[in-house]
Amino acid sequence: HVQLVESGGGLVQPGGSLRLSCVASVSIFRYAMRWYRQAPGKERELVARISSGGTTNYADSVKGRFTISRDNAKNTVYLQMNSLQPEDTAVYYCMHTGGYWGQGTQVTVSS
Repeated sequence: HVQLVESGGGLVQPGGSLRLSCVASVSIFRYAMRWYRQAPGKERELVARISSGGTTNYADSVKGRFTISRDNAKNTVYLQMNSLQPEDTAVYYCMHTGGYWGQGTQVTVSS
């Protein structure tokens, strides 16, 4: 039974930062990893992705504010989120491109 467990979400004020983590129970070494988010009433959207070789891509809405990284030895992928804004409020999901999803972690940006 493969598990991806996200953590690090919470309530933060506008302009604040959070770091999300996603720990996989299987190897991530050969796989691209992605972070998605879904706000209430909206479709799930791709936020950031990182290839097996470390190449990163970001949605325009988060470029320059979010950073995705990976630690293959720990089977963990991270999402550092800076300068958070209310429109970043969503449930954030980790995805292993072997076909696995995490359960999501809530991020709420509000004063």
